[in-house]
Amino acid sequence: MSRSVRNIIIVICAVAVAACMTAAYFAGKSSRKPLVCKGLNVVIADSTCNSFVSKDDVRKFLDKEYGTYMDVLLDSLDLDRMEKVLEARSAINKTEAYVTKDCILNIRVTQRRPAVRFQGPGWGYYADAEGRTFPLQSSYASYVPVVDGHIPPMTDSIRIVKTTAMVNFLESSELWKEKFVQITIGSKGDITLIPREGKERFIIGQPSGIEEKAKKMEMYYTHIVPAKGDGHYRTVDLRFDGQIVCR
Repeated sequence: MSRSVRNIIIVICAVAVAACMTAAYFAGKSSRKPLVCKGLNVVIADSTCNSFVSKDDVRKFLDKEYGTYMDVLLDSLDLDRMEKVLEARSAINKTEAYVTKDCILNIRVTQRRPAVRFQGPGWGYYADAEGRTFPLQSSYASYVPVVDGHIPPMTDSIRIVKTTAMVNFLESSELWKEKFVQITIGSKGDITLIPREGKERFIIGQPSGIEEKAKKMEMYYTHIVPAKGDGHYRTVDLRFDGQIVCR
């Protein structure tokens, strides 16, 4: 075979290969369809601990506040906005939104964990350990310490934070955790602790300086009760600096 014929054959083969590769590229490109959202998967991470938010709630929140996401291009989904929409709900603490290879939108939600329940006459709310509030649920109740009486409105964040901090202190103490059966706020905002046993009522006053007031309560039980006997006093007033006023 002459060199010129061989060169012609090489050129023809090269052109054929190039044509096949070009055809394959355009065929593959035309067969690739845009990826769209095919479904929603919701996970409530702490559902065994609390039931303030359900999977249906999450779907409804998204439908109402975010809008359409089904059959929408994956690249068009605003995952950050979805997270913000859900975290705007007071019972939701943290949200993670992401898409998996099967084109499913995944929403993972963590609820707020209540530390105390504020219960007034006919109304109330929960607060987490930081004092952030969220509504009671008609279908679910969390068993946490209850503060009743003239509770502060949900807008009074300062009193709520201070009262919650007081409850957290009592709950973290082995000495006081099981001691009190009721925490009541009076009409002037003074807090009274009612023990599980005994007739005493401990007047805490405002929910501040609880560490010092707790020391005075301990002194009452270790010094005054042994000297006077159980049930001798009905009220133990701890509101005054350096004093325990018993009546």
